[in-house]
Amino acid sequence: MFMRYMGLALMLAMGFISYSEEAKAAEPECGLNTGEKATGEPIVVGGINGNAPPGDFSGGTDAAAAYFHCVNDNGGINGRPIKYIVENDQWNPELAAQVATKLVKDDGVVALVGNGSVVSMAVNAKLYKDEDVMAMASACAISDCYENSNIVSSNQGPLPSGIGALKFAVEELGTEHAACIGFNIPNNGGWACDWAGKYMESVGKKSTALLMDPSAVDLNSVYLQALAEGVDTIMLMLPAGPALGILKVAEEQDGGDTFKWISPTPLYDPTIPAALGDYWDNKLYVNIELGPFNSDGPDNQNWIAVMDKYGEKEDRRDTFSQSGYLSAKFFVETLLKMDSAEINRTNVTKAIKGISGLTSDLLCGPYYVGDFDRHMPNHAGRMVVYSENEFKVVRDCYDIDSSYLEPIREQERQLRLIQ
Repeated sequence: MFMRYMGLALMLAMGFISYSEEAKAAEPECGLNTGEKATGEPIVVGGINGNAPPGDFSGGTDAAAAYFHCVNDNGGINGRPIKYIVENDQWNPELAAQVATKLVKDDGVVALVGNGSVVSMAVNAKLYKDEDVMAMASACAISDCYENSNIVSSNQGPLPSGIGALKFAVEELGTEHAACIGFNIPNNGGWACDWAGKYMESVGKKSTALLMDPSAVDLNSVYLQALAEGVDTIMLMLPAGPALGILKVAEEQDGGDTFKWISPTPLYDPTIPAALGDYWDNKLYVNIELGPFNSDGPDNQNWIAVMDKYGEKEDRRDTFSQSGYLSAKFFVETLLKMDSAEINRTNVTKAIKGISGLTSDLLCGPYYVGDFDRHMPNHAGRMVVYSENEFKVVRDCYDIDSSYLEPIREQERQLRLIQ
């Protein structure tokens, strides 16, 4: 049973399980929606994902590619098609630098859209700033992605999603002492768990960070550490694969009721119920960064329609995919307001930084960019519980409480998005 469970986790991490809605959505709507193919001079756009062990971050670029294909079939950017070039950094820092340099300097992209990579964001943040090119990312998971003037993501990342999960646990589940289990990567698990601890301290509670070496993961050991620390709640600040592994360890020791179990977004995936089974019914709570997959909202339904018609069968249909769709849609809406003859990197960067107040049923707040040294427009989410082999919303849109957001809220005041 353990091997079957871990096999499902590995298939999930590598993207070998696909997802399709039971009911097909209506015909997709994209860009000008003319039904005529764009035939003008291509606009070159890039995207970088990380798709190799230990994880598949390709959902954002897959969805962006599908949306751009749809846009090109519907008039393009006022007649000009988008030429979308996607590179895979394979979680290799050297390769990440090479593919970004190729896209930015050799291919001359006007922007990057749909990016999703733990490695590339850290390696290439300086390049994007130096070359004044914007990355409208979709699958950020490290601090470098949110603390850079030229990167903005439509996904939350582990810090706000994790704090959102903790806020729910404190207010609804009675959490007093939480373990934050993550990888010992300073700009990922260390960063997110550190701010989770600051949140818990701010509300008079306790948090203990249990960080694993990603090159030598011992799930049994970290579970036993949580037991020894006397925590009442475990937050799985991990990718879906290792998070599922810890849940399996807990299930084998009948630890489902020993702790309250919470997680940021990675465990919200259409394939997760097949791996969990009945044991975790009403025991696992997950904070989700974007709308529920079964939402009737227009953008969620259009995302499904775009992926059904223009996506590949093996494309992931997860939160990163939703996020990639949003980044691509907002990018296209921005370019459609420009003179198509004046679309170049300088003007596109200026236009992207001018984005403010865009809305979507997938988001709990407005999407904006601005000319700032950091960006985190998406920081409010929803909470779901795993119940009866599906995820059900138990708290709709709510924001987090964290001093990390102080400069972000100041940006929102400057843009008159909040009082």
